[in-house]
Amino acid sequence: MIAPSILSADFARLAEAAQSVKGADWLHVDVMDGHFVPNLTIGLPVVKAILASTEIPVDCHLMIDDPDRWAVGYAEAGAHNVTVHVEAAADPVKLANDIRAAGAKAGLSIKPKTPFEPYVELLSHYDTLLVMSVEPGFGGQEFMVDVLDKVRRARAMVDAGELRVLVEIDGGINADTIEQAAAAGVDCFVAGSAVYGADDPAKAVGVLRDLARSAMRPVRDQRTM
Repeated sequence: MIAPSILSADFARLAEAAQSVKGADWLHVDVMDGHFVPNLTIGLPVVKAILASTEIPVDCHLMIDDPDRWAVGYAEAGAHNVTVHVEAAADPVKLANDIRAAGAKAGLSIKPKTPFEPYVELLSHYDTLLVMSVEPGFGGQEFMVDVLDKVRRARAMVDAGELRVLVEIDGGINADTIEQAAAAGVDCFVAGSAVYGADDPAKAVGVLRDLARSAMRPVRDQRTM
């Protein structure tokens, strides 16, 4: 799955940006409050406008303080997946249940320096695990290859039936890094500048998907041997 990130799009033309990535699986929308991360982007009114302009399922990534208060509003607005940060959520289990009750899938995100193991039990309440491969807050950062250890551990648990989550990665994903992430076990790839920096964003989505599939195929073959 490829999820173009509108953080790298022209904010004055977000409707066009959403429509330019035909064939994408999700449309990734980063909500930042200037507190949890040192950047300020968009909020619920703009997300509602984006939802009205596209049929692509919207993947809302909330990099905000107090997601327990705000996350449900994004689910109620029609977001397909609403992801909160484990570092910010006061009651992650209740929050997951509330997001799901409001009609969305619930995602849990962890920063690059946040360990994976202490939160494994929480993931039984979530649909998506979003592994950050850059420090959250700004687009265009370099991919942190060390986070793939978390992906591999999560993938092993999913394959063993111990977890039932979609494994997503966000940060520095492009033609040079997507194959590493795919081989590690990622299901969904958030890509910003690699898509919106291309002359043809929809074509870029297809190129990234083909690269991911080619890297996944031999790994999956090995697992079934």
